[in-house]
Amino acid sequence: MHPIIYDVAVSLDGFISGESGDISKFAHEGPAVEDYAKRLAYYKTAIMGRKTYEFGYDFGLKPGQNPYPHMETIVFSNTLQVPDGSEISVRKRPASEDIREIARNSAGSVYLCGGGDFSGWMLDQGLIDRVVLKRAPCLFGTGTGLFGKMSHSLNMSRINTKTYENGYILEEFET
Repeated sequence: MHPIIYDVAVSLDGFISGESGDISKFAHEGPAVEDYAKRLAYYKTAIMGRKTYEFGYDFGLKPGQNPYPHMETIVFSNTLQVPDGSEISVRKRPASEDIREIARNSAGSVYLCGGGDFSGWMLDQGLIDRVVLKRAPCLFGTGTGLFGKMSHSLNMSRINTKTYENGYILEEFET
């Protein structure tokens, strides 16, 4: 089974976006972003919820378009409508076994894109193998939390840390 990796930018106060999906405080270029692009090339399957997928509409993504053309992309939603012949798969909210099946059948590592409540649910189900945080030197105060709602606590082991001159810190953890 291939690992499921939650690879995400996060503010110092634990938000992956601010109010109304604001990501303006996160770097959009530079070494931390270049390293992220290199990691993206490694992933073979992307999974996300509807809110994360539709967030791409604000940046020119069209309904049904794959935001990661080199990956198989699966969006979990009970309400998302995309045109026939779409480049993505839309599935109903999954059970744990559905996610494990995706990891078993993927051609490589699975990228958990976005986060919030979906990542919290996945963590509660024991479905995340690694967490990669691009910790940004900013505060949002409110917004979408790194793990949304979680029902239990969990200890992780840090396996890598890299610092960048612009104040970013990359941290990798295994669950």
